Amino acid sequence: MKETLDGNAIVYCEGAFNTTNGKTAHGLIRFTLRYNILALVDSKYAGQDAGQVLDNKHANIPIVASIDAALSYAQSKNQEVRYLVMGLAPDGGRLPDTARSDIKKAIAKGLNVDSGLHDFLSEDPEIMALAKQKGVKIRDIRKTPSRNELHFFEGKIEKVDSLVVAILGTDSAIGKRTTAWLLVNGLKEAGYKAELIGTGQTAWMQGARYSLIMDSLINDFVSGEIEHAVYSAWEEQGPDVIVIEGQGSLLNPAYPGGFEILAAGRPDVVILQHAPKRKVYDGFPNYPMHPLSQQIEAVELIGGKPVIGVTINHERMTKLEIGQSILQIEQTVGLPAFDVLAYGPKDLVELVRTQIKKPKTEKI
Repeated sequence: MKETLDGNAIVYCEGAFNTTNGKTAHGLIRFTLRYNILALVDSKYAGQDAGQVLDNKHANIPIVASIDAALSYAQSKNQEVRYLVMGLAPDGGRLPDTARSDIKKAIAKGLNVDSGLHDFLSEDPEIMALAKQKGVKIRDIRKTPSRNELHFFEGKIEKVDSLVVAILGTDSAIGKRTTAWLLVNGLKEAGYKAELIGTGQTAWMQGARYSLIMDSLINDFVSGEIEHAVYSAWEEQGPDVIVIEGQGSLLNPAYPGGFEILAAGRPDVVILQHAPKRKVYDGFPNYPMHPLSQQIEAVELIGGKPVIGVTINHERMTKLEIGQSILQIEQTVGLPAFDVLAYGPKDLVELVRTQIKKPKTEKI
């Protein structure tokens, strides 16, 4: 069993796995330093391997129909489960009624619960009474820190001499975090020091040591928290590259994101994640997506720094279509394009490597 921050876990994703509402579960199946994932709950895909369903790659994580089935599986492997992790990421972060019932069942079985939803379990009297009775922990990852723990923008980020790369996107739930992790891990494998700045609940659940939850912060402190995370990563780790996970997209009507990352994160370069088959914004069929060229123009206008490459999300695409889309993007916008999930991050790492700054002799 791999060494983790918090031990064995079951991921709960009933009714949402392999959809945009299951993106937290997807991240955990692909990669996490925080948990050792034993099983995933979604009755729709029960009996299959989670990695096979998600990426056509075996992950040795079975999908089961219920929490009881997950616990039975863990017992058959002589493994003790510590956590139920909510893998749901529905619009608005609201807790479905069926999930609430299953959470109570997990607590009754003695499991701690980690949730990244906007409906805080720690504010539910019934759930908290049960948790206290069973002696288990409830962690609401999206709960805003107290104001005395938050940081205001100072300008200290100008001292950072690592290469700062922002992975922004043309839409929400489009794979920005996955690309960011693949890039960071690819850079490490190539011999560079790299750190991820997590900006959402899933990156925290995956074990990013420098994290903030942008969409639950008080607006006045968003820029300061981004600056603090980037500065802390630079000061404490001295990485060659710092990669910032994007949120939403600049032009998404419901999840406009990236403005603060460009303004406060001060990236040197931007990589833009795009889904060629996606024609409307995620969850909003009456809002056509802006063309890729316009999205690039918006990023460069606001950030004042170049988009150096496009990474694609190959949802609903065949292998042949992936290659065709990469070629079309390169011809249309004049930038190199990559599918790091399908083909690995090696070529993207090489592109980023050309941007790495020469280290200064001492910090400012």
